[in-house]
Amino acid sequence: MRNSKVQSKSQKLLSKKNPEKGLILRLKKTGSRGNNGKITSGHRGGGSRKIYRIIDFTQEKKDIPAKVIALEYDPNRTAFLALLEYRDKERRYILAPQGLKTGDAIIVAQNAEISPGNRLKLKNIPEGTIVYNIEMEPEKGGKLVRSAGTAATVLGHEKGFCHLKMPSSEIRKISDECWVSIGAVSNPEYRFIDWQKAGKSRNKGRRPHVRGTAMNPCDHPHGGGEGRTGIGMKYPKTPWGKPALGVKTRKKKWTDKFIIKRRKKKKRK
Repeated sequence: MRNSKVQSKSQKLLSKKNPEKGLILRLKKTGSRGNNGKITSGHRGGGSRKIYRIIDFTQEKKDIPAKVIALEYDPNRTAFLALLEYRDKERRYILAPQGLKTGDAIIVAQNAEISPGNRLKLKNIPEGTIVYNIEMEPEKGGKLVRSAGTAATVLGHEKGFCHLKMPSSEIRKISDECWVSIGAVSNPEYRFIDWQKAGKSRNKGRRPHVRGTAMNPCDHPHGGGEGRTGIGMKYPKTPWGKPALGVKTRKKKWTDKFIIKRRKKKKRK
């Protein structure tokens, strides 16, 4: 049915509680506009109010066991969160891996056990292990593989680097001194969610997406013409007149030298 709500197996494990008071922030909405008042990202704005949860991506409390006291939903990301409590009663949020349950214990240590949620250096992780929340530089916090259901695979070690296969199928080198978490990110069913109606998208801050061909010439390069017409040019363009679809948009970055194998290109239907 159109208005039915199907609860996934992962959601049934979540704790019904309010977010931890000391770990939340109020974020000011921008309406997808930059500091000059112009729209920088189209079709964004509105939506329900959200409280931002402060997440510990670095997990610098080493060799101190922590207990999972709650698994929570986060409206700001696709993955679920785990609320940890350390021996000194300090509480922190981390990205929850698949299989983690309330009452489990995790630890950040070089000689930690290879089990979901534990965090180790790459040099101490055997080949074939799946990991997430990966650092690009030691002690700088996890930057890679943080969305729902994703995981990278350890392929091998060579000259101070670890070869990782990313969710995109890209293979890259990461320093062996970088910290990673064991397991795959929680909520793998997120990709199968059907939002059912436009109202749910509006609640998430997504405004209607209008076709360029339906606009006026002053609003989009594809606009204008009598009736329903094509784009009127050899290749499609963005609203700002730059080539779109099939054009490389990735800028040269200092990390490009660590890419061993590029990701596979998507086949057009």
